[in-house]
Amino acid sequence: MKSNPNPEIDKRFSNAEAGPTPWSQALGALEHAELYWLTTVRADGRPHVTPLIGVLDGSEVHFCTGLGEQKARNLEHNSRVALTTGNNSWARGLDVVVEGTAVRVTDRDGLQRLADAYESKYGSAWHFDVGDGVFVAGDDPAAVFRVEAAKVLAFAKEPHAQTTYRLAG
Repeated sequence: MKSNPNPEIDKRFSNAEAGPTPWSQALGALEHAELYWLTTVRADGRPHVTPLIGVLDGSEVHFCTGLGEQKARNLEHNSRVALTTGNNSWARGLDVVVEGTAVRVTDRDGLQRLADAYESKYGSAWHFDVGDGVFVAGDDPAAVFRVEAAKVLAFAKEPHAQTTYRLAG
């Protein structure tokens, strides 16, 4: 992801006095979120949405999923995803949407760094050992993905403002 993409405010969906949300605030929301919602696409084209935990490494969001889970099966045929976080309040907070491609992380050093990040963020209940290209915890190995963002949207609520950050193309 670009280190500091230019924010573009969409005046159609923003209060007249609103300015663009700084990139650092969008990254902060992604970094400190406890829960994310991941949207993938099933083989028949239907959407699949599920909550999950994740970590930010640099400016990229990472998530994991058991190899037998629906989202892992969906990613086998379509790597495009939307990952969202925020809150369900109308008048406060910041919601962030990351649109992009899920790319599998398999290198041992990267997986270990991410396993450490999960445990640091979520505690020892989320300890992962690193196996051959996967996280190991229990019977179902977990594939790890980073979201290579093409576009990030930030929805501020004080005042309402929609900011777009274009990261690809």
